[in-house]
Amino acid sequence: MNFEFAGGGDVDVVSGATTLQGVRRRHWRAEYIQQVAVTDVLAVVLAVGAAQITRFGGPAAPPLAWPLPYEVGYSVVSGALALVWLALLSGCGTRAPHVIGTGVEEFRRLFSATLRLFGVLAILALIFQIDFARGYLAIALPAGLLALVVGRVCWRMVLRQWRARGRCRTAVLVVGSPEAAHAMASVFTEEPTSGYRVVGVCVPEGTGRDEFAAGAGHSVLGDDRSVLEAVRRSGADSVAVAATEHLGPAELRRMAWELDQLGVDLIVAPGVVDIAGVRLTNRQVAGMPLLHIDGPRYSLAKSRRKAAFDLCFAATVLVLIAPILIAIALAVKTTSAGPVFYRSERIGLDGVPFRMIKFRSMFADADRMADQLIADHGGNPVFFKLKDDPRVTPVGRFLRKYSLDELPQFINVVRGEMSVVGPRPQVQREVDSYDGEMRRRLLVKPGVTGLWQVSGRSDLSVEESVRLDLSYVENWSMLLDLELIGRTIGTVAQGDGAY
Repeated sequence: MNFEFAGGGDVDVVSGATTLQGVRRRHWRAEYIQQVAVTDVLAVVLAVGAAQITRFGGPAAPPLAWPLPYEVGYSVVSGALALVWLALLSGCGTRAPHVIGTGVEEFRRLFSATLRLFGVLAILALIFQIDFARGYLAIALPAGLLALVVGRVCWRMVLRQWRARGRCRTAVLVVGSPEAAHAMASVFTEEPTSGYRVVGVCVPEGTGRDEFAAGAGHSVLGDDRSVLEAVRRSGADSVAVAATEHLGPAELRRMAWELDQLGVDLIVAPGVVDIAGVRLTNRQVAGMPLLHIDGPRYSLAKSRRKAAFDLCFAATVLVLIAPILIAIALAVKTTSAGPVFYRSERIGLDGVPFRMIKFRSMFADADRMADQLIADHGGNPVFFKLKDDPRVTPVGRFLRKYSLDELPQFINVVRGEMSVVGPRPQVQREVDSYDGEMRRRLLVKPGVTGLWQVSGRSDLSVEESVRLDLSYVENWSMLLDLELIGRTIGTVAQGDGAY
């Protein structure tokens, strides 16, 4: 497979015809979809074939049980089942360009296509009185669905790697007010694996446009009324419209018509951030699309099922890593004076303090130097950490790099003081500096790991760390916890961003 680079490229302003760069963008997308289609075919064929071999021992299977006078072998049934399944995958849009490679909609459509296949089989069995071998179907359908999901996940991993290297990305032109355009362009720039590359922005005149152009870091190609010209100049594949007072429903509809003639996609941002998909519901009222946003999920983040999961997971981890804990304890004790564990007061759920347990990674009495170090490095007590902290021992530096000093916190989880996943536990001086928004972090238990830990760890700014913690608090789900646990393993193994 050899996907080409995707980017803006030069465009013939007179004719509006995209040059080689635009052709390459369409080429990599079409090729990617073709490769996924091949994987789908292999997944379905292998699953159906494995089901027939497992259930009947091979091609020499008994005929289908039905009342018609002629026989149909299960090899024919397997072929028909595979063809119908693949047709449903195509008909349900599982490989649509705007769906494939990102978000949960792709997987939802995979499940929908498979469930429809169940429905087709049920209807055929009812109409023609067919007695399908239940063991055959019980193997083929789950195995096929699993193979399809695994194949799509693997392709996503490949695509993320290619996009992180600057390939297979969509050139996007951002349109909106200076503030909204800057926010959207920043998101696209900070998340290269999302697949978008900002090639320019259009902001209205008379709204601080000159100041925006000076500090935006992106080329200002015009205002919100010269979008088509900016598309031709930049070679953009998509136009992303953020909040702007100058583009109403009629203007957006006209823009959609004109962009469609150029083969350019239109994306309209709803103007909200840090809202998880589980809280969003699309509706249409009189032809007007609406986005319903459910309230924050604070109560679910404190539910009994999360507490039960935390207890079981933490207890299991402590049993499995007991030898590692003993080895780390010996290393800490024999390389520097002081206790093995460091117990520090942290602020937990609803502002109640507790004693958090860690392996000691600093020299004894290091806390006495904290206030002076904070004053020497800007005086900000929130998320205070030094990259070259003089208080850290050599063994402690290794433990911190791979977050091994945090392992005893699973004891806090078993005791009900912490959660496996949650906001970072903070000390009283940090909590005392909270404003009203930041205090929402205290609505759930602090966690051993969390969203900010897998998004940059100590390299993140204070504002970005707080934003990620609040996003987790408001958008909690069990699937999110499982995803963050999985991402934590990869982040810790790399050892980046921790000190």
